[in-house]
Amino acid sequence: MIIHQFYDKDLAHASYAIIEAGQAIVVDPARDPQPYYDFANQHESRIVGVIETHPHADFISSHLEIHQTTGATIYASRLLGATYPHQAFDDGDVINLGNVQLKAMNTPGHSPDSICILVIDEQGQETALFSGDTLFVGDVGRPDLREGVGNIKAKKEDLARQMYQSTRQKLMTLPADVVVYPAHGPGSLCGKNMSPDLHSTIGRELRQNYALQLMDELQFVQTLTTDQPFMPLYFGYDVELNKQGAPALAASLAAIPHLETGSQLEAGITIVDTRPKALFNEGHYTNAINLQLQGKFETWLGAVIAPHEPFYLVAADEEALAVALKRAAKIGYEQYIKGALIADYSAQQTFAPLDMDDFKAYPEKYTLIDTRNWNEINAGLLFADSLMIPLPELRYRLHEIPTDKPIVVHCAAGYRSAAARSIIAAHLPNVPVYDLSDAVLEWA
Repeated sequence: MIIHQFYDKDLAHASYAIIEAGQAIVVDPARDPQPYYDFANQHESRIVGVIETHPHADFISSHLEIHQTTGATIYASRLLGATYPHQAFDDGDVINLGNVQLKAMNTPGHSPDSICILVIDEQGQETALFSGDTLFVGDVGRPDLREGVGNIKAKKEDLARQMYQSTRQKLMTLPADVVVYPAHGPGSLCGKNMSPDLHSTIGRELRQNYALQLMDELQFVQTLTTDQPFMPLYFGYDVELNKQGAPALAASLAAIPHLETGSQLEAGITIVDTRPKALFNEGHYTNAINLQLQGKFETWLGAVIAPHEPFYLVAADEEALAVALKRAAKIGYEQYIKGALIADYSAQQTFAPLDMDDFKAYPEKYTLIDTRNWNEINAGLLFADSLMIPLPELRYRLHEIPTDKPIVVHCAAGYRSAAARSIIAAHLPNVPVYDLSDAVLEWA
């Protein structure tokens, strides 16, 4: 048996291929199915199945495309309410893969329809667990993503109680040497305390995972429902799209209009400029939002741009544009790109740098806006008089920003503040807006 992990650092997403006796099953695939096809071909195997551990909130899965291309059976819990062709895969159900068995375990908690897959080898030994978003290395899945979306909706407290039972009654009773393969690693917004390691064992998690330590159900619920990361706008949209299945990637990308550099863009449509902020500041379309391609582009695109909101996508060159389009497609946003184009460096608007000497000497002359996430803000302000507006909330709280002083925006390292500056400058064209950028590290 071969188990191979595919890892997407941009979304901290892990998917898997299991190969046995010339047959392959893919678990929680990413939007682009090609790596799974290539891996199966490399091992002279045929993809016969795709397992979805739940309808994912943070990325779009290629389960439907793989089924349409290869004829592979899609397996998912009946509780998911999937509208794509599938076979129910719930507690005790088994997929035979050569001499290996893949056994379903219903493990509600992260979502009401979550499952884990237990691998039973040729000798009948329980050897591995594909834990989806139920169990991570050092963490368990957050319980607050299904309060308003999905086939089954549930309050976070109820799901946290279900997670307590799923971990105690099922996962923690497995042999200590069972290898744990989760769907996410550090940086994912599906948990709050993930280890840098991308796989573990049940024994290690029993020793080191805070959520598996001795505590009663009430304490567990309180622990799990506090201090979770922010929830981007796109999460509910992705749950629903994964529940029905996304269109094929290549065809969806091919449908995006490509515009000539310097094209006149339709007024009132959001423009997302993915270039590094130094290039953006030298010249960009008026009112464009600077979401740089380096960094967590998918997360911030889906946090700033609402689902179904049309937008133009701008990049530095053809290569960067191709990357930006594929990364937007990871969260299903390629369907709302009104046009894609290369940046015009003689564009309409420029941004001036902050006079650091003046800012340091007279900080009271400026309105400071802290765009970090709430967990960072709650850990301590960098400037005592900051107006606190995390980047995901900014477009909805612009009316709170005073206009009597120049504005200085900061985050923790410069990515979010660049985006925030562009958003605020578009809203307040007559007020100087500056980005503290990575100079903020002097105050960290």
